[in-house]
Amino acid sequence: MSGLLTDLYELTMAAGYVAAGKAHERATFELFVRNLPPNRLFLVAAGLQQAIDYLLNLRFTADDIGYLRGLPQFSRAPEAFFTALGDFRFSGDVFAVPEGTPVFAGEPILTVRAPLLEAQIPETYLLATISFQTMIASKAARVVEAAGGRGVVEFGTRRAHSPEAGTLAARAAYIGGCLGTSNTEAGRRFGIPVYGTAAHSWVLSFPSELESFQQLQKLLGPSAIYLIDTYDTLEGARKAASLGRPLWGVRLDSGDLNELARQVRNILDDAGLDDAKIMATGDLNEYRILELTAAGAPIDALGVGTELATSADKPNLGAVYKLVELETGGEKHYTAKLSEDKQTYPGSKQVFRYRDRDLIACSWECPTCATGPGGEAEALLRPVLIRGALVDDLPDVHRARQRAAAARKRLPAACRSLYDEHKPYRVEYSGELLALNEQTRKRMQESAP
Repeated sequence: MSGLLTDLYELTMAAGYVAAGKAHERATFELFVRNLPPNRLFLVAAGLQQAIDYLLNLRFTADDIGYLRGLPQFSRAPEAFFTALGDFRFSGDVFAVPEGTPVFAGEPILTVRAPLLEAQIPETYLLATISFQTMIASKAARVVEAAGGRGVVEFGTRRAHSPEAGTLAARAAYIGGCLGTSNTEAGRRFGIPVYGTAAHSWVLSFPSELESFQQLQKLLGPSAIYLIDTYDTLEGARKAASLGRPLWGVRLDSGDLNELARQVRNILDDAGLDDAKIMATGDLNEYRILELTAAGAPIDALGVGTELATSADKPNLGAVYKLVELETGGEKHYTAKLSEDKQTYPGSKQVFRYRDRDLIACSWECPTCATGPGGEAEALLRPVLIRGALVDDLPDVHRARQRAAAARKRLPAACRSLYDEHKPYRVEYSGELLALNEQTRKRMQESAP
């Protein structure tokens, strides 16, 4: 994994750390989302697998280092910096929330503790992969919630911001609750179920709509899904029904999906095809799906593309990666950002999840000491890497999906709403963390020039 997949300032800071003799000071950074996007009451953590793969394989080749040597920003960098890049291996610790876990604003999703140079350089990549996949997994959870038990398939690679973004979006959408994806590379790479129908070009390439259906049935048999809106949706449904079995069903891609689904359902049932399914596609999002669900439209499955693979209504999360501790000469210093609207809390943290709330506490606290009565707490941040080595194999995408589904069911119903007028989930700070925050701020303000 190329070390150049980062912002330039990560590397200029790294060079500065070497020049200042700070590269080996042990730093702790936390990755979190400051504020939940509009109409989102929770997020679904995703992207950890790619983050860990990156850290384990992060290297600087001779070509990488040669390129950096040629940049004017490094003309005064010490030779020790380039040597450090050539020897780079991540040797630190990582604690993270398991993929599929619901998270809330301010809660660390990932904690990195490592020598300062090693902890700083990965910032850009970690933010990109965690925030993107968390954004898509969270969007998928909303779509699946709106579908009310109907299966949802992710169809968005052609609208994603790149083919690789589409592949990772498929992964994240599956964690968030989708049945599978149309992206065959995601199917191969991650073992995600793949689904596909046929495009309007298939129908248009044959002399007649009926012949296109016949050829599709011949090819796919019980997996055949007829796209019936190329010419006349109801006539297309009649032609599909006339072929009988085998088939999976039909797909509606335009028009009044609620009304058309009802009429198509009648056509299929009258032909004795009561087991044939109806899939709906066509610029769907969670709000349109919720309308169809509320209307009782006889739709069995939904394909969601652009809105899901790009999280169109909120295409970024604004995740941040902040230094919270720095150990210098054996002495630990707690750090916090003081600027208005971007304040952070000092010290490494743990998130304890109770039945009805979360508690953000200092990492050294235990839940009973931190909160008193209130039931057993689950510590969300788990060790993933210790001294640069995996503690255990990460759960695969299927287990992450199962975790997400089970955890989502445990959230209060109001928290699963598509609108943010509901009371948000309770997230509190422990007394010890609040006291540390006050002490740190006072110390930093007194020492400021």
